[in-house]
Amino acid sequence: MQKSNNRKLSLCQTLIFIAVLLCPGCLSSNHFQSSRKAEVGGEGTQMQSQLHFINEWASWGGWSVCSRSCGGGASVRTRTCITRNLVGGPCPGDTRQYKICNTKECAIGSVDFRELQCKAFNDRPLVAGNRYHWMTFHGGSDPCELSCLAIGHNFYYNFGRVLDGTPCQSDQGTACVNGKCLKPGCDLIFGSQQREDACMVCGGHNSTCLHHRNVYQSNGQNNAGLFGYNEVTMIPAGATHIRVTDNSRNYLALQNGRSQFVINGNWKISVPGEYSVAGTKLLYRRSADTWESFEVPGPTQEDVHIMVLSTDKNSGIEYEYWLPPDRYALYHGRSQLRQPQHTDNYLPFEPPTISTTTTTTTTLQPAVKPPFWGPAGSWPFQHPYQQQPVSRLEREENRRNRLPEIHRKGHCGKCRRVRGKGERQRQYCQKDFVFRAKVLEKVYYGQETRYDIQIIHTYRNRYRMEHREFLWAPNKCDCPFLEVGHQYILMLRRHINYEHTLNRILLEEDSYAQPYRAREDSLLRPLEELCGNRGIRT
Repeated sequence: MQKSNNRKLSLCQTLIFIAVLLCPGCLSSNHFQSSRKAEVGGEGTQMQSQLHFINEWASWGGWSVCSRSCGGGASVRTRTCITRNLVGGPCPGDTRQYKICNTKECAIGSVDFRELQCKAFNDRPLVAGNRYHWMTFHGGSDPCELSCLAIGHNFYYNFGRVLDGTPCQSDQGTACVNGKCLKPGCDLIFGSQQREDACMVCGGHNSTCLHHRNVYQSNGQNNAGLFGYNEVTMIPAGATHIRVTDNSRNYLALQNGRSQFVINGNWKISVPGEYSVAGTKLLYRRSADTWESFEVPGPTQEDVHIMVLSTDKNSGIEYEYWLPPDRYALYHGRSQLRQPQHTDNYLPFEPPTISTTTTTTTTLQPAVKPPFWGPAGSWPFQHPYQQQPVSRLEREENRRNRLPEIHRKGHCGKCRRVRGKGERQRQYCQKDFVFRAKVLEKVYYGQETRYDIQIIHTYRNRYRMEHREFLWAPNKCDCPFLEVGHQYILMLRRHINYEHTLNRILLEEDSYAQPYRAREDSLLRPLEELCGNRGIRT
């Protein structure tokens, strides 16, 4: 029995000696007392718990050279796991970290980065010593694999992973990093979940700025009339995460700090897309119905004026933005104290509803506003959350590099004369559009004739019209005859083709088209009640 106790004591002393060598700090009083307990009790499990050490990471190394000189590349840094316990397992986390770098845009005409990687394999022996020239193949299954098409041949080859920083073809704003499509956070780290809050603070909680929200509704007293511009609000410089939305038959417009129109100004509807405004980017969206919006991340470098091109009763324009407290107090006075909005998954354009300096909003009633084919060559912009039907009246302006064709009348015969009380009344009630217009231009395209007209007055329209429109005649016979510079009373119908790719105002041979005279106008007025002028529809 004496020998057994001596053997346990010697083993315990040996383990304590090893522990002291590995961890000098373990000679604390608490540790020593626990060791004595293990010595007296002979419990091996208690001694084993004192010998547990955690593996931990060493400091990050330096960042590598960027994989690209422009266009957004990737830089990498690494770290090593310091192993102190072979039984404890690896360190949690990744050994590598990637960040985006050199984000400035490449010069115009630069070779695409993926294309450049394919060209690097030109004239290199591949199979059986054959050499080929390569170009990018976009049909590969993995966007982070370098798939190249052999020029002049019907096969492509996969050369493995693309270089880090190569843009992913499937998702905008992402890049291939270590074989995966990742998006950088606001801390520039690929795969990071850090996002800017409404105050433009990375990883913030909206605690350094104040939220302002309001609804503009016109009472009609200051309405500038049909196609008139009215100011909705002035948004001060320094604003962030601006959003303006409209759901009516009117059109949003925008002026910079010098009162110069940037979007939808001077009676012209602009193309939806990205614009440079007040030192930042503005995204203009317009759907095929009544929905329209401005979205500006900010911060703005100058005041911006939100306008509305009024063509109908205003049902309410919502606008919101965020300002630093000092700027907010300057333009909106001292607000009530509120608690910071601590929300990790906060979306700037969907602010939380708790304790904000928000003006009471009004519930909007949906209206119908078919999209505008504007003189600037716009297209029907789809609402981001739903599919919309075909756009309405076509307005093309991609004719700058097209020469008008020489008009050869050919075998047209004599034009039919459409006139008289009966024809006037019948077409007034049946046609989609009845209006007075001035012909600004006539151009022949193929077997069609296109008229650029200015709408002066509308009598009865089933579909919405704009200040400027195109009319299309399905012939080159000048039937009915419209002379440039003259004004006419026109009764026309809308035409949508089977594929829903064309949406036009059609000038047919039997359309009512009479030169404008005061008498013609007086004859149309009584027909308004007779035909029961129906409202605009889509």
